[in-house]
Amino acid sequence: MSSTDQRSQNQITAAGWRFPVLPGLGLTFAIAVAATAVQQLSGIAALSPLVVAMVLGMAIGNLTGTPEAARAGIGFSLRRILRLAIVLLGFQLTLEQLRAVGLPGLTVIAVTLAVTFVFTRWVGRVLGVEARLAELIAAGTSVCGASAVIATNTVTRGTDEDVAYAIACVTVFGSLSMLAMPILGGMMAMGPTSYGIWVGATIHEVAQVVGAGFQHGAEAGQAATVAKLSRVIMLAPLILTLGALARRRGAKGTGKAPTPWFVLGFIAVVVLNSALPLPEALHAEVAGLTAFLLTMALAAMGLETDLRKLRAKGIRPLLLGAVAWLFISALGLGLVALT
Repeated sequence: MSSTDQRSQNQITAAGWRFPVLPGLGLTFAIAVAATAVQQLSGIAALSPLVVAMVLGMAIGNLTGTPEAARAGIGFSLRRILRLAIVLLGFQLTLEQLRAVGLPGLTVIAVTLAVTFVFTRWVGRVLGVEARLAELIAAGTSVCGASAVIATNTVTRGTDEDVAYAIACVTVFGSLSMLAMPILGGMMAMGPTSYGIWVGATIHEVAQVVGAGFQHGAEAGQAATVAKLSRVIMLAPLILTLGALARRRGAKGTGKAPTPWFVLGFIAVVVLNSALPLPEALHAEVAGLTAFLLTMALAAMGLETDLRKLRAKGIRPLLLGAVAWLFISALGLGLVALT
């Protein structure tokens, strides 16, 4: 083959790799834009565009069906774009935030996270919830809501319906916490720092934490936000641990488990952001891009979710989410009271 023919063949191959993903990317991009617009027009800060995108994707996928031409791009959004977004999430975190929480606060956060995760998986077995779904509900409840669910699924390998159900659980119960905790904190006359750590260590989504925290004042809101971001950092060791356990199980069987290399990128970005923080204006742009990429990933997840399979899972996973929610709320409160 001549060099000219070889160049032509390379161009055809490259085009064959690029263009099949464009319809699906365009679809997830459009859904993400619509979801972001819905959140902004609603004026409800705690309404997550991620959840809106997943719901819109599910509506399109189940009412009209997912176009065959879009499947490659949807898969790209679920894998590559998701991993890029998680790496970029590191720019929202610094090691200084861990120091600012202090040893007692970090102890509350770490113990609450670890015990809730283990407890939720155990209750899942007792209730007869499929192990992968229970693990995703455990991750979403104990760490950081929808982002933790989709990040954990890179090693858990649950179905799209598992992911959708877990996200629904953390959305519903996190929203209930956002409404109830300001009332309970006032009734118990909690100090702003104690209240903020309780909220940051137990509520599922970042937006829900901010919504509940600042209802108790600026000091409580800041403490809640920092506590929550410190909790998000712990997503990295959780995924690495689950990945290592999955590889051990794979080695004993015939399957192969993934190595979550993107988590190492997340950790590297956190360290880089701690040493060389981004300028404030650029930081806001990167945060916006990260949120949008996560929204695209959730749009893709919704497009791939079959509501019939979701309904077939029954009420037990929802009960598991409720038990996990009550447990983390009570455990966090008890630990804050002891510190």
